[in-house]
Amino acid sequence: MTAPPPADAPIAVGVAPPPGERAYRRRITTEIWIVLGLSLGKSGLYAVVNIIDRLTAGPPLGDQTTTLNPSRSPRPWLDLTYQLLQVGFALVPVALALYLLSANGKSAVRRIGLEFTRPWRDLAVGVGLAAAIGIPGLGLYAVARTLGLAVEVQAAALNAAWWTIPVLLLAALQNALLEEVIVVGYLMERLRELRWSAPAIVVTSALVRGSYHLYQGWGAFVGNVIMGLLFAEYYRRKRRVMPLVMAHTIMDTVVFVGYSLIPAAWIAAIGLN
Repeated sequence: MTAPPPADAPIAVGVAPPPGERAYRRRITTEIWIVLGLSLGKSGLYAVVNIIDRLTAGPPLGDQTTTLNPSRSPRPWLDLTYQLLQVGFALVPVALALYLLSANGKSAVRRIGLEFTRPWRDLAVGVGLAAAIGIPGLGLYAVARTLGLAVEVQAAALNAAWWTIPVLLLAALQNALLEEVIVVGYLMERLRELRWSAPAIVVTSALVRGSYHLYQGWGAFVGNVIMGLLFAEYYRRKRRVMPLVMAHTIMDTVVFVGYSLIPAAWIAAIGLN
């Protein structure tokens, strides 16, 4: 028999009982919509509207262009300021997702494998994933451009300055953290808590990834869905997002920075401006 509490012990008044299963699932579902609405879900909806706009604008999709890293001011110091603000605020949803995953004292970075506990192994996996996705991806883009299913992509249009390459590197890292932490780590963890099946989780993560690339055309959508399936399945098996961040950073670095080193004839051949 349990001993009665001391006479001077505080009495719990109005303490709510723990939430039931249905209330917990409803809360997690609402949280997912909020996080996506502040980040890549919003980008996905804009991309859907954008592709509708492109398809109904008049010129064929293959004759249209898009710029990934545009200059935001002709004055270099203002352009740099805008670029850094863009990178900084884009990472706020990442901080929010990690904060939400760290409830009850858990470490979010350990939970999704974002820590640097095995850097060389993660880097090796990242390089392998980048090669497995990036090289066929260029071929897919070239085919999509030939078929008129992708817009012409200008990888970077920043004014030449001492900070151009560092900012492009930061942009590559920002994209990697935003996409892999939210669309893979956060989303897959939350859907697993909602007891979705493994195939449904992997496919959902991949479709979300493809959605916010639709503004580049159907080729980019298909390519990123394939990338999403591979990345999501890797995370499902290994529960580590760091190799995915490294792979994504490598691929974007090659596109953003290495693009300027590629001979003009090669760039024209694959439809890059």
